[in-house]
Amino acid sequence: MSENEVLVVASKIKNYIKANGEMKTSAGVLDALSDRLRGMCDQAIESARSDGRKTVLDRDFS
Repeated sequence: MSENEVLVVASKIKNYIKANGEMKTSAGVLDALSDRLRGMCDQAIESARSDGRKTVLDRDFS
């Protein structure tokens, strides 16, 4: 997987923003969200590792 790969479904994000904010979405939003998600996932992975687990759980994201 490429480190710059978009991790979100563009149409879902765009639809959500349009429906809830009546706004359009620039292409840069998808990259910014993907970067944030990568960071969150990396932290969750570390949390699971520190607990000795091989499964990331929802609580690892808090």
